[in-house]
Amino acid sequence: MTKALNILLIEDDEIEVMKFNRVLSNLKTTHKIVEANNGEEAITILKEKEMIPDIIVLDLNMPKINGIEFLGILKSDEYLKYIPAIILTTSSNRSDLLECYKIGIAGYLLKPLKYDEYVDRVTKLVEYWSTNELITN
Repeated sequence: MTKALNILLIEDDEIEVMKFNRVLSNLKTTHKIVEANNGEEAITILKEKEMIPDIIVLDLNMPKINGIEFLGILKSDEYLKYIPAIILTTSSNRSDLLECYKIGIAGYLLKPLKYDEYVDRVTKLVEYWSTNELITN
């Protein structure tokens, strides 16, 4: 059974945020997306606990606190560390990939250049996690 997700999207590129939102709106689902422009803003959202996300989708290359620094903070928090974090990035750097999995991410997706491929990847990502058993607070 699929369920609506609370998704924290951490992305500093407005076009990427629009693309992600467009894909989800075309799925005709009731997923709720909360947006943060960088890791620092995301930490504030998570600490205020107004909305605890089911999943976190984040880019690696961001100002202030980058994706890897954010993951280190997230995974060191006893309350937040169980939230699945999925990387959605242009970085195909093997050291980034290894570091992210070492920290404990749930997935690593490369942003494809073609929009149709992007739609396919994000759709599969959301469909997968909306059928998964997640820890709810």
